[in-house]
Amino acid sequence: MLRHTDATGEAYEAVYGEVLLLSNARVVTPSHVLHGSVVIENGLIVEIHEGPSRHADALDFAGDYLLPGLVDIHTDHFEKHLYPRAHVRWDFMRAALAHDAQIIGGGVTTVFDSLCVGATTDNPERAEILKPMIEALEQAQSAGMFRAEHLVHLRCELTDPVTPQLTAEHIDREIVRVISVMEHLPGIRQSRDIEAYVHRACKSTGENPELVRKKIKVLVAEKSQFAASTRPEVVALARSRAMPLMSHDDTDVAHIEEGIAEGVSISEFPCSMEAAEAARSAGMMIVAGAPNLVRGGSQSGNIAVRDLLAARLVDILASDYVPRSMLDAAFMISADPGLDYDLPSAVAMVTRSPALAGNLTDRGAIETGLKADLIRVDLQDGQPFVKSAWRSGNRVA
Repeated sequence: MLRHTDATGEAYEAVYGEVLLLSNARVVTPSHVLHGSVVIENGLIVEIHEGPSRHADALDFAGDYLLPGLVDIHTDHFEKHLYPRAHVRWDFMRAALAHDAQIIGGGVTTVFDSLCVGATTDNPERAEILKPMIEALEQAQSAGMFRAEHLVHLRCELTDPVTPQLTAEHIDREIVRVISVMEHLPGIRQSRDIEAYVHRACKSTGENPELVRKKIKVLVAEKSQFAASTRPEVVALARSRAMPLMSHDDTDVAHIEEGIAEGVSISEFPCSMEAAEAARSAGMMIVAGAPNLVRGGSQSGNIAVRDLLAARLVDILASDYVPRSMLDAAFMISADPGLDYDLPSAVAMVTRSPALAGNLTDRGAIETGLKADLIRVDLQDGQPFVKSAWRSGNRVA
């Protein structure tokens, strides 16, 4: 038997042979919260039972929650560490490691890092940084430097004519698992309200509204025609590899109909109730942003995620730009009497549902036979926080 201790000498896990025993926890299973224990063997969950473990060396959770490790199907956060300040580019590997630390701290044990394919007007460097970002993720993962498992979600900017070429260069990497198509132009999708876009741009740049409107006209004239040719090429690349394909920022029924014709299976961040209802009718899964829920609405003035939840139009919550927002959102949803979700169904939106959407059938729930990717969570004044995390039964945080 091996017994691990922390700096105070307190036992933090108990291993007997290849067995890890977790006891006296509020275990969040797919159907209910069980006050009980979990047995892990060779990295897999082999037993779940009521009551404390009878084994003296089991780790006592003292009533804390035991959740599946969170699965984040969309986060842009790696890029935030690469550019910690305007005009400052950090080392790619160091940025990846800083990103990983924040991911695991938010309870995420599997992350689909959403890397932009193609440049945008605001971020012309994105075409150049894509390859070194992927290579840093691959290198750190293969060297065992990460605590979470990192996969890649290529989010393909259709307004850049080089996007299909960049997609083709990277789509066959083992780490790449999901593709999404997006168009970030004023007047469509996320930024359909031009005046709202002008207001945000003026606030950000300090420019006057008339100058911003002139820039918008030039931008739309230059970029709007590219999607007609880039979108079919990117879609064909994803479909030829049977890769999950998502459509980003659907705003009206026409966007959903376009996606249906292309084989899109997931509507990511729908911007309106109309689009979300059409996606549900079409049998698509729906991804919403956890920060939208936590902050009480959309930063772009689009549909509030709470309204989508109330209409039962959300399957998956993604962190988008705040890594721990998924954990906050799950507990907020279950505590909201106006939404009528229990904790297991809220937790499924940030664990099992995104795992299945990303074709990962081996994780995302506390069920026998699945990977022991787990997190220990406590609540203080209604705020959840992660005390420990395991991947395949090995403690990583």
